[in-house]
Amino acid sequence: MKASHLTRYGSADHFILRDIARPEPKDDEMLIKIIASSINSWDWEIVKATPFINRLMVGLFKPSRIQVLGCDIAGRVEAVGSRVTRFRV
Repeated sequence: MKASHLTRYGSADHFILRDIARPEPKDDEMLIKIIASSINSWDWEIVKATPFINRLMVGLFKPSRIQVLGCDIAGRVEAVGSRVTRFRV
């Protein structure tokens, strides 16, 4: 599957589209195949590293772990964990 990753703070020029492994949902999670997503103000604040508290959560000088952006999504349920009851594939 593909994901847009943030490699450095500053601008949208630091996004890289990468292939990542398909995650398996845990017991209380579900996997959604994303059809559309958008970068909202929360995502953009992570990109710009403002306010400074975001750097404490994500990484002081650069993102310390892979940051997949795009919190607003639309998609289809692909898999559900064993304790998920309100959604089905």
